[in-house]
Amino acid sequence: MTGPDDDTTHSALASVGASLAMAWASGPGRLLLRVALAVVASVVPVTAAWLTKTVLDRLTATAGRPVLLPVLLLALTGVAAAVLPQAVQFAEAEMKRAIDLTARERLYAAIGRIPGLRRFEDPRFHDRLSLAADTGPSGPSEVISGGLGGAQGALMLAGFVGTLAVLSPWMLLPVTLAAAVALRGEIRLSRYRARTIWRLGTSTRREFFYAQLLTSMSAAKEVRLYGLGGLFGTRMLTELAHINAQRSRMGRRELAVQGTYAFLGALVAGAGLVWAVNAARAGRLTVGDVSVFIAAVAGVQTGLTIVISSTGRMHEAMILFGHYRHVVGAGPDLPGPPDGGAGRPVRPLRTGIELRDVWFRYGDDLPWILRGVTMTIPAGHATALVGPNGAGKSTLVKLLCRFYDPTRGAVLWDGVDIRELPVDVLRRRIGTVFQDYMAYDLSAADNIGVGNLDAMADRERIVAAARRAGCDPALEALPRGYDTMLSRAFESTEYDDPGSGVILSGGQWQRVAIARALLRDDTDLLILDEPSAGLDAEAESEVHRRLREHRAGRTSLLISHRLSTVRDAEAIVVLSGGVVAEQGGHDDLLAAGGIYAGLFELQASGYRDDVRS
Repeated sequence: MTGPDDDTTHSALASVGASLAMAWASGPGRLLLRVALAVVASVVPVTAAWLTKTVLDRLTATAGRPVLLPVLLLALTGVAAAVLPQAVQFAEAEMKRAIDLTARERLYAAIGRIPGLRRFEDPRFHDRLSLAADTGPSGPSEVISGGLGGAQGALMLAGFVGTLAVLSPWMLLPVTLAAAVALRGEIRLSRYRARTIWRLGTSTRREFFYAQLLTSMSAAKEVRLYGLGGLFGTRMLTELAHINAQRSRMGRRELAVQGTYAFLGALVAGAGLVWAVNAARAGRLTVGDVSVFIAAVAGVQTGLTIVISSTGRMHEAMILFGHYRHVVGAGPDLPGPPDGGAGRPVRPLRTGIELRDVWFRYGDDLPWILRGVTMTIPAGHATALVGPNGAGKSTLVKLLCRFYDPTRGAVLWDGVDIRELPVDVLRRRIGTVFQDYMAYDLSAADNIGVGNLDAMADRERIVAAARRAGCDPALEALPRGYDTMLSRAFESTEYDDPGSGVILSGGQWQRVAIARALLRDDTDLLILDEPSAGLDAEAESEVHRRLREHRAGRTSLLISHRLSTVRDAEAIVVLSGGVVAEQGGHDDLLAAGGIYAGLFELQASGYRDDVRS
C-alpha cells in the first residue's frame, strides 16, 4: 500500500474523471449550472473594466458623446457582480450536498462489499479508510470546485491579460514570471499538505481514542476507579501537541510561500501603476486607459490568486480523494468462487463440516495460530471446542464464518470447500453468538432483529427468540417494552422523556445477544462462543438448558472455558497450541487423563475448595 507521494499524473487525472462522473451521476443540472455561473463570473469583471473605461473616456472627451447606455450597462454589470457570489455559493452548496450523498452511498456500499476482516485489521488500510470517510465524500466536490474556480480565474486572467497586451505588452513578462513562481509554490504546498494529513493519520486516531476514553460511558468506571484521567489526558495532549506542531510547521510554510507570491504580485502591480500614471501625464494614455489598466493589473492579480489557490485546493483534494478511490476500488479481501461465477449452491447441511489440515496465521511475519487442525462437526450433533486462552478457538470460529480463509488446508461444507460457496449465502446458514458481541444503541427489538433482517419487522419472531434466550420478561418490563432504547447515548426525540433509554446489565445483554443468534432459527450451524460468560450460576444453568432444547437435532459448536457446560456434547475437541490435542466424549476424555481431564479436575477442585471453606 502506498502513500500520497505515490499519486502520479495518471492517478490525478483519474481523480478528476471520477469526480466529474460522480458529479454528473449526482445531478447533471447542478453541475451545468455551476459551470455556467463560473463562466459568467469570469466575464463580469473584464466587462466592468472596459465599460468603466468607456464611461470615463466619454465623460472627459471634448466632444460630448452619449454615456447613458454604457452607464446602464455598467450598472447592470454591477448588479451581476453583487448577485453572482451568492448564486455561486448556493449552486456550489447544492452540488456539494448531492455529491456528498452519492459519495457516501458508494463508500459505505464498497465497505459493505468487503466480506472479510483482514483489511480492517491492517493499520495502513485503516488510515486510508479513516481519510476516505473524513475527506472522501467532500473530495469530488472539492476537485470540481477547485477546477471550476481555476477555470473561472483563468478566463478572467485571460481577459485581463488581453487588456494588458493592448495597453502595455511589456507588463506580460513580469506578470507571467510571478504567476509561474506562485503556481509552482502552491502545487508543492498542496503536496506537502496532503503528506502532512497522511502522516498525522495515526496520531489523529490516537488523540481521538484517548478523548473517547475520557468521555465514554463504558470506560467511565475504570477511568475513575484507577484515576486514569490524568494518564489518558496527558497522552491525548501529547498526540495533540504533535499534531499541532506539524500543522504549525505547515502554516509557516504556507505563510512563506503565499507571502512570497503576494509580495511579487504587489511589486508587479506597483510598478505597473507607476508606469500608467507617468504614461497618462505624457499623454500616451487616457483617463479611461489608466482606469482599465489599473483594473487589469488588479484583475490579473485576482485571477492569479484564484487560479493558484484553486489549483492548490484541487491538487490537494485529488491526492486525498485517492484514498477514497483506493477504498472504493479495493474490492473484496476474500477470493470469490474459482469459476468466477456465482459459486456452488449452499445445500442444507447433511453430513457435517470438516476442517482438513487447517493452518492459519494473521500475517506472513506473525506466528501460526492454527497448525494442521483436522476435525469434524457432524451434522445434527453438538460439538464442543475447549482449550486454554490463545489455543485458537476464536480464530477457528472466524474461519467457519469465513471472515478469513485458511493459510493452508480447507474448511469443507458437506465435502465442498467453502471458498467455492457464495460467502453471503453461507453466512445466512450460520447463527453465531460471539464472545465479544455488540451492544447496539438501538431499541430492544432492533438489537434482536439485526440478527435476521428478514425478521426485523416480525415482532412475534423477535419475542419468540427472546423467550428462547430467557430475556423476554426483562425486555417486556422495560418502560416501553421492546421499543425501549437500550442506550442513553441519544436523547429521545419521539417522546418528551430524555430518560427513556435503559442500560442493561451484562447478563441481560448476554441474553439479548443469544436471542439475536436464535432469531436465525433456520440456520444449519449454530456457533455459541462463551454464551454464558456474563451470567451467574443460576442464569447460566437456565440458559444452557434452553440452548440444549434449541440445539436438539441441530448442528452446533459450543465454545466455553467452563467445562461443566459442554459435558453433554456428543463430541469434545481440545485445542492446545493451535493443534487438536484430544477429542472424544466427556467420559472418554476424563478416562484418558489428558489435558481435558486436568482442566476439568482443576475447575472441579475449585468448587470443592469453595464448599469446604
